[in-house]
Order: sequence, then C-alpha cells, then structure tokens
Amino acid sequence: MYNQMVVHTEIELTDDEVDRIFRALADATRRDILSRTLEDEATVSQLAATYDMSFAAVQKHVAVLEQAGLVTKRTAGRERRVRGEPDTIRRAQRLLTRYEQIWRGRIARLDALLAED
Repeated sequence: MYNQMVVHTEIELTDDEVDRIFRALADATRRDILSRTLEDEATVSQLAATYDMSFAAVQKHVAVLEQAGLVTKRTAGRERRVRGEPDTIRRAQRLLTRYEQIWRGRIARLDALLAED
C-alpha cells in the first residue's frame, strides 16, 4: 500500500484517478474511441455510426472516458465534439513506467541475491 501511494504521488495521480483511467481503458470500444479521438476530433454521432450499438451506448462509453479525463467534449453549434487528451495518457504512462522501474529493481536485487549463493 505504501509503495502505491508513493508512486501515485510522484506521478500526481490519485488512487481514484488511476482507477477511473484503467477501468475506462479495460473496454475495447472505449480504447477504440480514444484512439480515434486522439487522431482527430469527432462528434458523438460520427463515433456512433461505426459501432454496432445504440447512440446512447456510445454516449455512455464517451462519458466513462470523459470522467477518466481521457477525452474532453466541447460544443460546436449543435454538435458535441470529442477529443482525446494525450496528457492523461502521458500521466498514466509515467505511472506504468514507475511500476516497471520498481519491478526491475526488485528483480535485479533478487538476481544479485541469488548470485551470492
């Protein structure tokens, strides 16, 4: 628990933010929406047209991504435009990199310990 708190603090993500980000990324449709909106802004209607699900279901996916800070929505006339937020992805990547460093350090210490025998 302490290591997680240190890592999150160093990366400036709260436990709730980490939970929301990775819960949002756990779904293939949301990952696809995120990928598409990182490449180019799209309306919810444009996004919904490419999935075999209702417009409301796509709206819910977008809402989960928005709550996680992975996309933002803006109003342009009558349209709601969705844009991916690369900064949130960079923050999550830094968290994963930090976890990787912790595990690599643990493995290196274990290797050194085993080499002593």
